[in-house]
Amino acid sequence: MHIDWATLGSVFGVSLVVTVGLVALFTLGVAGLSRQEKATAQGGSATLAVTGAYVCFAACAAAVAYGISLIVA
Repeated sequence: MHIDWATLGSVFGVSLVVTVGLVALFTLGVAGLSRQEKATAQGGSATLAVTGAYVCFAACAAAVAYGISLIVA
């Protein structure tokens, strides 16, 4: 049995980077919704923060859908 360590390391590295990026993107979305709640409590509006949050959540959903399509195909 032969293990190609370079390829295994490459897969690990890409998986790590994509996972950290997805978590960071989701965190930005949650932070945007948090700013919207804070602005609403102060009587303001934070449409840019809400729009950014929804874009972050949509990008997360698209990345997950792409990953599932890679696995299924």
